[in-house]
Amino acid sequence: MPKCVLAFSGGLDTLCAISWLKERRNFNVVALAVDLGQGEDLEELGETALQAGAVAARVEDLRESFYKDFIAPTLRALAHYEKDYLLAAALSRPLIARDLVRVAAEEGATHVAHGCSARGNDQIRFEAAIAALAPHLKIVAPLREWEYHDREQRLEYAKAKGLRLPGRRAGGYGYDLNLWGQSIELGAQEDPSKPPPEEAYTLTVNPMYAPNQPEQAEIEFREGLPVGLNGERMGAVALIEKLNQMAGAHGIGRTDIIEDRLIGFKSREVYEAPAAHTLYTTKRALEQMTLSRETLQVREGLAVAYGRCVYNGQWYSDLREALDCFYERTNKNVTGKVGFYLYKGLTTVVARSSDYSLYSTVSPVAQLSNEAAEGFIRVWNLPVAAEAKRKKK
Repeated sequence: MPKCVLAFSGGLDTLCAISWLKERRNFNVVALAVDLGQGEDLEELGETALQAGAVAARVEDLRESFYKDFIAPTLRALAHYEKDYLLAAALSRPLIARDLVRVAAEEGATHVAHGCSARGNDQIRFEAAIAALAPHLKIVAPLREWEYHDREQRLEYAKAKGLRLPGRRAGGYGYDLNLWGQSIELGAQEDPSKPPPEEAYTLTVNPMYAPNQPEQAEIEFREGLPVGLNGERMGAVALIEKLNQMAGAHGIGRTDIIEDRLIGFKSREVYEAPAAHTLYTTKRALEQMTLSRETLQVREGLAVAYGRCVYNGQWYSDLREALDCFYERTNKNVTGKVGFYLYKGLTTVVARSSDYSLYSTVSPVAQLSNEAAEGFIRVWNLPVAAEAKRKKK
């Protein structure tokens, strides 16, 4: 029997997919479960996959790779999609796809599979990455093929097969959580005229009920990446996990937007990303001190292009790699410390210092002579004067 490696999350869809791939497509299924900081017991996920009929279960802790290869370059770019989405779920897809390709090679598999629906962005992100990395692999998307069109039908199928059903949180919300943030699926409560239910949030408190006293903190950056928190050097994964707790306790990082999906329609999207929002705010403040005006202007424009590469599934593209070269160079001098307050949903920068600062405590204007100022103004106004002369004609 041919082998198929399935990206296994432990949810109802990928649980049913194991049995369906085995029964309908005659595959020996290898389940791949990865730890990206979602806080799940991977060993238990592996046991669930085996119980569902997988011939093998591979569990991988990819948190360090997730940060080093995906979060770090995106943070250097301060990349975003439509300003407010900091790309947490979108960033994880090319990493999972890369691991699918690696495990398929190790297992001698001819196929890989994912549990994405036909209505979402993730099917494109997975399949674009696989096409770039291993075009010889064939891709199976059970949710695009099977006849189980709603959750109730899939539940009935799972029960009929004796599968160990996953728990479902109160309210019926769906979650996609990793180190960099969380997407929340509101289900029947996606009416944009109503606020998201408060119980849907799990990483952040309501800013109105956050502590009444601000929390002061300091982040140290080296070449655009965080290396220390409150005077303590620590690894990036530990730093982000700590910052998620700190900022989340003050209600920082909530986003509720109407988003233009890759496949062409608008959808309401609710996100939580406490650490990501705090790092974006503090790093931007350090950039303002260490980068020139012209570099900042170009950097901001290219951040939009970088965000589209991530969102649109073009991680393994020449464009994204070229943008990395730009951001690696511009971040060489983004080194220093940023002091800030966490308070009621806001990260407020109050101090910054850097050995590479372009800011001088002595006003440059005070060093200009009157003659130099007059000459500069005369030259500066030449284009305006030329336009005025043309208008008179």
